[in-house]
Amino acid sequence: MKYLIRGGVLFHGGVLSEKDILIEDGLVSSIRSRLSPFPGAGVYDMHNCFILPGLTDVHVHLREPGFSYKETIGAGTAAAARGGFTTVCAMPNLDPVPDSPAHMERQLALIRRDALIRVLPYASITAGEKQRALSDMAALASSAVAFSDDGVGVESGEMMEKAMRRAKRLGKLIAAHCEVASLTRGGAVHDGKFAAGHGLTGNPSESEWREVERDIALVRRTGCPLHICHVSAKESVALIRAAKAEGLPLSCETAPHYLVLCDEDLKDEGRFKMNPPIRGAEDREALLRGIADGTVDIVATDHAPHSEKEKSGGLAGSLNGVAGLETAFPVLYTALVKTGVITAEKLIGLMHTNPRRRFGAGGQLVAGLPAELTIFDMADSYVIDPADFLSKGRASPFAGKRVFGRCLLTMFNGKTVWEDKRFQNRYTGTGKQ
Repeated sequence: MKYLIRGGVLFHGGVLSEKDILIEDGLVSSIRSRLSPFPGAGVYDMHNCFILPGLTDVHVHLREPGFSYKETIGAGTAAAARGGFTTVCAMPNLDPVPDSPAHMERQLALIRRDALIRVLPYASITAGEKQRALSDMAALASSAVAFSDDGVGVESGEMMEKAMRRAKRLGKLIAAHCEVASLTRGGAVHDGKFAAGHGLTGNPSESEWREVERDIALVRRTGCPLHICHVSAKESVALIRAAKAEGLPLSCETAPHYLVLCDEDLKDEGRFKMNPPIRGAEDREALLRGIADGTVDIVATDHAPHSEKEKSGGLAGSLNGVAGLETAFPVLYTALVKTGVITAEKLIGLMHTNPRRRFGAGGQLVAGLPAELTIFDMADSYVIDPADFLSKGRASPFAGKRVFGRCLLTMFNGKTVWEDKRFQNRYTGTGKQ
């Protein structure tokens, strides 16, 4: 079948410009400023739409194997496709933890069976994420996108240095969850205005930046490439900026909730409970400056679904984690691009170009390859309703927020993996026979 997608604004060669795309039997046949109708090709008018290469999320919890009541690979990748993602990197806090080839194969078998898009699994740094011994890193390197103990920080500097030296020999990234558990004080929220005003124990930023500082020192010693997960604190941004100025092989990510919200926006509801917590306004501003100057490389969702019961205990009694795959791009476009904080090209770079460059993860939208793209109607405004999510997770700090940018279509490997009913409204007929 042939599809001519016309009049959309395409991200191609690092810039946004109006282009037409011809797709034939799942392959991108041509990309040009103006394509004439082709015989038999269905023509779709994409006026007011962005046509993007499939987005990449390097920090997603798909919960299988072990926790399918929270999420499944099928549901999680359906949610990703609806959010415009064609590649996700799946975190290893599973049961069993992918700390050996046999345990990794349990996850890979589910991915092969159920995934709608590209899923690249992390392997754990330590066996069982228990921090007593390293995982079988050499045997796992070929199947793992990187190594991480996400969910917990590797608190032993000696263990982390050993892991970094081994990862460097294997040519792999370490993705670090930076947290010193003893410094969190059991706080459910940031040690800031909300905590003070509601009589809650606060989790100070030091619980994050102390381990960021240590891991940067280990990079300096070992030369291992390091990626720092879900950065939330201004001190962490400053440390990473200085380390990059030294030329250290370092990258980092933050998440939409840290860029859009601060602790003054919190409510005593489980949908605002995540780790690290949403911090102060000054931390949010530091992250935005970090995006502007390139200190912050990537935006990842940290999609971490839980059951309704697990998120029903308010800030103090709920588990950490929120659903983010279906809301990330429209939330950030609305909050940051429409307000002039960053350009659309910068946002796409954070969610496609940079993660692809750093992790080698993600596809391309180029002629001659199977179609891997997503289309957003940027004029479509709607209110986020978690009841409509495809993910099994329903906890979102953005519930009730009005956003711009509805995902109309996502294609992966030449096949449609998400189509909104509004996409067919764009059909204008077929080319001349």
